[in-house]
Amino acid sequence: MRAIVHAAAGGTEVLELREVPTPEPGPGQVRVRVRAAGLNRADILQRWGRYPAPPGWPADIPGLEYAGEIDVPGAGAARWHAGDRVMGLVGGGAHAEAVVVHQDEVLPIPAGLPFTDAAAIPEAFLTAYDALAVRGRLRAGERVLIHAVGSGVGTAATQLAQRLGATVLGTSRQATKLERAKAYGLDVGIDTSIASFRDAVGAPVNVILDVLGGPAFADNLEVLALRGRLVMLGFLQGTRTEADLTPILRKRLEIIGSVMRARSLEERIPLVREFAERVLPMFKPDGPLLPVVGAVFPLTDLARAHEAMERDETFGKVVLVWDTR
Repeated sequence: MRAIVHAAAGGTEVLELREVPTPEPGPGQVRVRVRAAGLNRADILQRWGRYPAPPGWPADIPGLEYAGEIDVPGAGAARWHAGDRVMGLVGGGAHAEAVVVHQDEVLPIPAGLPFTDAAAIPEAFLTAYDALAVRGRLRAGERVLIHAVGSGVGTAATQLAQRLGATVLGTSRQATKLERAKAYGLDVGIDTSIASFRDAVGAPVNVILDVLGGPAFADNLEVLALRGRLVMLGFLQGTRTEADLTPILRKRLEIIGSVMRARSLEERIPLVREFAERVLPMFKPDGPLLPVVGAVFPLTDLARAHEAMERDETFGKVVLVWDTR
C-alpha cells in the first residue's frame, strides 16, 4: 500500500510517499481502507520530532484520524462487515491507504456524509466532547471560553457548547475567523490581535478550553469564575509560564489536562461508545452538528497541506484524500 512516511525530523521535505507493507488485522481488529484522513497539529509536531507516536502505532507514518470502508475483519471481529463505512481515531498511521484498529474503537459514518466530511469528525469532535462535557462538566447557562475558535477542535467545541446550552466566547487572531464562527454558535468573538482576551471577556467564564499553553495561563486563571474549570489540550504558544497561582486557591479552580492520542484502548472504548450514543445521531446533512472542512488536499501533496496549517490559513479542519489509480 501507499503511505506517507518521514524517517527523520525536519521540514516538509522529510515527507515521502512510499510503498509499505499492508497491515494485517489481528483478533478483534479490522483493517480499514482509508479514503480520507484529517491533518492535525500533532502531525506537524511529529514531523518536527517533538511528538512521537505512542507505543503500538507506526513510528514513521503520521495521521490520527481516518474515514473509509472496512476492508478485512480479523478473527472474532463480528461487529463490522466488509464494505461498512466507518471512521475513527488512531495513535498514528492514518496517512496510509489502510490502517488496522480494534473493532470497538470504530464509529459508523452517519448516513449522507461523504468521506471528506467524516474524516473531519473524530479528532475534533471526540476531543471537544471529552473536554467540554466529560472533563469540563459544562452545563446549560454557563459561559465557556474557547481559544483558537476557528480551528478544528474550536469549531467542534463551539457547536457542542451551544447544544449544551452555554454562552460561547471564542478567541482568534483573525477577525474573519471570528465572523465565520458565528454561524456555528459563537456568541462573543474576541480578536486577540487587538487586545488581550482578559480585558474583553467581561463577566467571568465557567469553563475554558485552552490550546495556547503557557503565555495564556495567568490570564486564564484571572477570567475563570468561582469553581471554574480550565481544560488544557495543547501548548501552541509554549509550555513555560510565570503566573500568580493565588486564583487557583481563592476561586477553588480546577486545572485539567487532557490528551487523546496517548490514551489506552481501555480508555478510548468507553468514550467512543458514549460519543456514538450521545453525539453521533446529531450529525445529519442539515445539522444540528456539522463537520467544518476548511480545505481538502490530496495526500500525495501533503507538504502543501502542512504548510497551509503552519501558516494558519485554514478555518476548521484540513482533510486529506487519496487520489484514484
